[in-house]
Amino acid sequence: MATSEVDAKCSDMKFNVRTVHDGFSASLVEDDDVELDNYLLAYKEIYNFFQLMGKVFGFVASDVKSKIEILEELRRGENGEQFLTLKKMIKYESENGLLEKSDYTSGCRTLLRLHRGLDFIRLFLQKVGELRDEDKTCKVCQDAYNTTLAQFHPWLIRKGAIVAMHALPTRGGLLQKICRPEEVQHTIDLLPKMLQITAEAYDRTHKCYTDNNLHGLP
Repeated sequence: MATSEVDAKCSDMKFNVRTVHDGFSASLVEDDDVELDNYLLAYKEIYNFFQLMGKVFGFVASDVKSKIEILEELRRGENGEQFLTLKKMIKYESENGLLEKSDYTSGCRTLLRLHRGLDFIRLFLQKVGELRDEDKTCKVCQDAYNTTLAQFHPWLIRKGAIVAMHALPTRGGLLQKICRPEEVQHTIDLLPKMLQITAEAYDRTHKCYTDNNLHGLP
């Protein structure tokens, strides 16, 4: 693809809070379970957010993309039905000894990494929603990162991430970067509702991992 085509594609891509909201909402199924296709649909939109922010979130964007692709491949595989929901995936991989298998890429382990990243992005966006347009977003991003993802990253990545966040714009600048001009106010209005449903998906996922003692998966 020519450079001009890539630039045009990037300029057309924006962050859609409605897609995140609807994806996580649809992922909340009966029996306090999480349906993975819609969870990943919402997470793909979050990945768009990371892309729009450029190198600032480079430390997490590529990892998010690879994890989404792994889970989608498991869903398309011969045992795809076992990865329909989080609880089915945990049951299948636990009962078949797959969590300890060295040559197997675990869906449970992979989703746990996305789960940790979701904690970071939801906390960051929550804090952004509390700012004024002229306020810088660097400090709230650093605070969100230090509270969440930083505890799972080695020192070098932590240091690089914190430094990169100094390039973040004001809240107004960030909204202009991720939204089309005519959608900025809509994004602001919908953000609390999106964050609420995201928190529900996060909490339900967290409980599944807690109930099955899987937070420590290496």
